[in-house]
Amino acid sequence: MGIKGEKLTVAIAGCHRMLNRKPGSHNFATAFCQVEETEVVAVFDLGADTRAEFVSCWHDVWGDIPTYGDYPKMLEEIKPDIICIATRQTMHAKQSVLAAGLGVRGIMCDKPLVTSLTEMDDLISSCQNIPLLLALDRRWFERYIALSNQISAGIIGEVKSVIAYGLPNLINHGCHWYDTLLALAGDIEPAWVSGFVDDFSAEPEGSRRRMDPSGRAQIGLSNGTVLYITPDGAHSGDGLPISFEVVGDTGRLFVLNDAHQSFVWKSDSSDQVQLVELPQDTTAWPAGPAMVRDLVQAIQTGSRTKCDSDQARRATEIGFAIHESSKRLGARVDLPVDDRLLCIESFPWGNE
Repeated sequence: MGIKGEKLTVAIAGCHRMLNRKPGSHNFATAFCQVEETEVVAVFDLGADTRAEFVSCWHDVWGDIPTYGDYPKMLEEIKPDIICIATRQTMHAKQSVLAAGLGVRGIMCDKPLVTSLTEMDDLISSCQNIPLLLALDRRWFERYIALSNQISAGIIGEVKSVIAYGLPNLINHGCHWYDTLLALAGDIEPAWVSGFVDDFSAEPEGSRRRMDPSGRAQIGLSNGTVLYITPDGAHSGDGLPISFEVVGDTGRLFVLNDAHQSFVWKSDSSDQVQLVELPQDTTAWPAGPAMVRDLVQAIQTGSRTKCDSDQARRATEIGFAIHESSKRLGARVDLPVDDRLLCIESFPWGNE
């Protein structure tokens, strides 16, 4: 195992989206490559061709690293400091629990976290003594960090509600929406959920919309603030159709096009809407190496990451709570949800 002052060793599980050198969401190999404190030393994938392609792509960086089609064997033989889990979410809980039990020092996990709340409980319990990083990368986008800081500084006064637009589904991508909603609202603990799942029963068998439908909901926070989320308002630009409106007692903040644009209206400004200057990316996917550095720091200092167990729990449970509320015709569901067994596997992922 790596020690402080040396590189932290990394094993990757599920590499089918890391077969090129272009930085981008889910290509965690590019992120580790940019952080000197880490070194990828092994890879697991069920596809032999995929494993071989990964080694070929990254050979000049990490050499002939061992590859495995057997995940437990990789952990037992390599004993990595960090496990990066980028398999389908049907595998996340067991793989995380096993890795934690075998002594990894930190876990980076791709979204969505799990397929049920029972799995979530097991996964999060296994990470009580090590940092977990759920890769909801808006936690590390500088433009969202700047927005959260301005909201905390009172740009629109006390936050009364936040509205999220363009929700494409409740589980697979929904976790991005819930986590960003909560971050913009000050990371207050959610207390209840009331919502409806959209009816896609007329969709053909195997349709992604039927497998993981969208919906609309209210999310009540413990301080009385209420968040709202809807599939309406999606835009047709690149990336996810994610936008927000933050309502305060002295104004409103409009966060458009995944925070590439933002405007503020203040009640004392003669109805003027002003542009909010935000930092923009100067390199491709800077959130990737920022996530890795966050995990490295957490391991070295015994701290937690920006999207650790608490944030992962909240962003995961809300989607399942909307399903539970919809079964009860929109009734308010207190958190934590009683039914931990509801399983939503969502979309196929690579060759897993």
